Amino acid sequence: MSLLKAHHAVLHIIWMSTLYFAASTVNAATFNIRNNCPFTVWAAAVPGGGRQLANGQMWTLNVSPGTKGARIWARTKCNFDGAGRGRCETGDCGGLLQCQGYGQPPNTLAEYALNQYNNLDYIDISLIDGFNVPMDFSPTSGCARGIRCTADINGQCPGQLRAPGGCNNACTVFKTNHYCCNSGNCGPTDFSKFFKTRCPDAYSYPQDDRTSKVVFACPGGTNYRVVFCP
Repeated sequence: MSLLKAHHAVLHIIWMSTLYFAASTVNAATFNIRNNCPFTVWAAAVPGGGRQLANGQMWTLNVSPGTKGARIWARTKCNFDGAGRGRCETGDCGGLLQCQGYGQPPNTLAEYALNQYNNLDYIDISLIDGFNVPMDFSPTSGCARGIRCTADINGQCPGQLRAPGGCNNACTVFKTNHYCCNSGNCGPTDFSKFFKTRCPDAYSYPQDDRTSKVVFACPGGTNYRVVFCP
């Protein structure tokens, strides 16, 4: 092969690699997770794992395009050993520091699905698993509308829903179709209205999206922040 042909071959490889890199990273999303609580939390993410965050610390996640069924939440009062095994009072995910599955109620949830219908991201804050810490879930680029749930839900929690470190949703406590909407249509209850009046932009029961706008859409490729105790 002549030097000129070899040079052209190298340029072609570089060009193709550049195209592949651009295609593989287009619409990926960055999530900046920050703890503003006056206490340590153990941030959890599926996908992503987990990270201990003292007050003011941040954890950055890069999430692949097309990811769906994803969650970010805070765990509180955790104790892990050197192997990353232990327990948390709220949001525990199978006793692991690096979460492989969803957390145990009560926990305030930031939920998202990336690059879905019309290449839109869909985001929400859900209280269907209850509440443990206040949360802000907002875009940092490409979209203007964010979601906040910052009411004193733990302090005002109805007695029947109270749990160590948080406030359960009625489905978690009573496990009936009336509260869980396992089949057929169901509507708001006094317990879901407790959450709804305090955090109107958040899911308060499983079929909440039928009566109010609680899922927000942003263009694919938007970046986001999740702030605990904003």
